[in-house]
Amino acid sequence: MDWFQLVAALLVILLGAQLFTNGVEWIGERYGLAQGVVGSVLAAIGTALPETLLPLIAIVAGGAVTGKEIGVGAIIGAPLMLSTLAMFVLAVALVWFARSRGRGKRMLADPRVIRQDLGFFVVMFAVGVAAGLVHSRPLDWAVAAFLICGYVAYVRRHVKAPAESEVESEASGIVEPLYLIAWFRRMGRRDPGSAAAPPAAASFGQTFVALALIVGGARVFVGAVEHLGHVLQVPSLIFALLVAPVATELPEQMNGVIWVGRRKDTLALGNVTGAMVFQASFPVTVGLLLTPWRLTHDALVAAIVSLVAAAWLYVAVRLVRTLPAWLLAAQVALYAGYLVYVLTRL
Repeated sequence: MDWFQLVAALLVILLGAQLFTNGVEWIGERYGLAQGVVGSVLAAIGTALPETLLPLIAIVAGGAVTGKEIGVGAIIGAPLMLSTLAMFVLAVALVWFARSRGRGKRMLADPRVIRQDLGFFVVMFAVGVAAGLVHSRPLDWAVAAFLICGYVAYVRRHVKAPAESEVESEASGIVEPLYLIAWFRRMGRRDPGSAAAPPAAASFGQTFVALALIVGGARVFVGAVEHLGHVLQVPSLIFALLVAPVATELPEQMNGVIWVGRRKDTLALGNVTGAMVFQASFPVTVGLLLTPWRLTHDALVAAIVSLVAAAWLYVAVRLVRTLPAWLLAAQVALYAGYLVYVLTRL
């Protein structure tokens, strides 16, 4: 029963993330935000929302100790998955579409966009991890302020960057019809319609429904993880590190695969790296302010692996500019190494 609840909760969270992203994109369209902001910044925030709400709910609604462990595990696990497994998924998509659609096996993303994302992530996440080693509450508050200001600076720089024109070009036309309206039309055996602008109330309504699904799914997930960890004698932190991000990162992976097939490489890779920057700011801030934020053993090693993976990609982008599929696929070796490390400690 606990496993069923765990899987069901993750599916609900994934559905909520998809509905949220679609609703937020239409809200951005209605209020005239630049396509690059809608496609990259808002999409990254939307798909990263489950990883933000899940640890927050775990910390607030979970047990005094296990809830905080689940929260920290989800916070640290998300960058680990994005910098390793998500890159492997993009590599597989490159190879697949190279065979089926004749595209090349290199990720032709604009290197300026990717370098900027990875650079912000490495600096911000490293500062957050360092705060987890010092154990000073005044420092935690200072680092939290630094991370929030850093993300604001990142968004401003992203919007004003010379490479933004490429992102805007790739992002044009990617917003699908509002899902709830399309579903109602299909149930009524009518054509789902094109991506015509839906009413503002429908966009906001779908967004709030998505938030409710994510929050509800997160609460069920936390309870299932707490009980399973107790039954299987597996630390809640490990469970959250390895299980939660695999499913909550699916939106980034699904979007990336779709965009690779459409040859929108800057969006495909930028959506993942943009989510990494978001993960290094708001979720880490939640950990800094609402948990003791003491990173030791498994959590610390996971954070270091994430930083190594991101730093290696940053160097690779500077050296070769366009990333071959094999290089992206090699990132999974870091995750495999971490998995072996965890299993040997159980």
